[in-house]
Amino acid sequence: MRTIGIFVFDGVEELDAVGPWEVLADWTQNWPDDGWEVVMFSRSGDPVVCAKGLVIQAPLSWETVASVDVLIYPGGHGTRAQLDDPSLISWVRGIQSTGAIMTSVCTGSLVYAAAGILAGRPATTYWSALDLLQSLDPTIELRPDDRWVDSGEVITASGVSAGIDMALHLVRRLVSAERAREVRRAIQYDPAPPV
Repeated sequence: MRTIGIFVFDGVEELDAVGPWEVLADWTQNWPDDGWEVVMFSRSGDPVVCAKGLVIQAPLSWETVASVDVLIYPGGHGTRAQLDDPSLISWVRGIQSTGAIMTSVCTGSLVYAAAGILAGRPATTYWSALDLLQSLDPTIELRPDDRWVDSGEVITASGVSAGIDMALHLVRRLVSAERAREVRRAIQYDPAPPV
């Protein structure tokens, strides 16, 4: 069984984490023979308070989560303090060194930039954080108009709801376009904004 881990933390933007969770949990629970599972975890395994007040109980911690084949790093204002957290940056680099696919949603890409993971790569982030992303690493090729950018070992998604699109792309990449369409239909994701 291969594992996708969604890392959550105080100040995480709710939909950045829960949007991909919905896509990936529907996929892994309804098509278990594909051989994937998705887990949510935090640094300590304690509950986290999200950006808008939702509390998420992530039952696993850095120490108790199995090795992950894909890391999803959501964004939110909580990422700002993480940019100067040496132990967190080291942990992110350690996950990358295992060969995991590194994915981010929204300002999760800022942490990847601080860790040097986006050096020389195309990437995106939340629209109001594009300048900060560029300042963290001027070698990043910004893609401000892309919902998500797949550069091989790293996939970045722009803000909030774009994490759903990135997660569907991930299903397509890991299994097939047909499976991704089945999951999209299962969660009835048919974007047609009313405004």
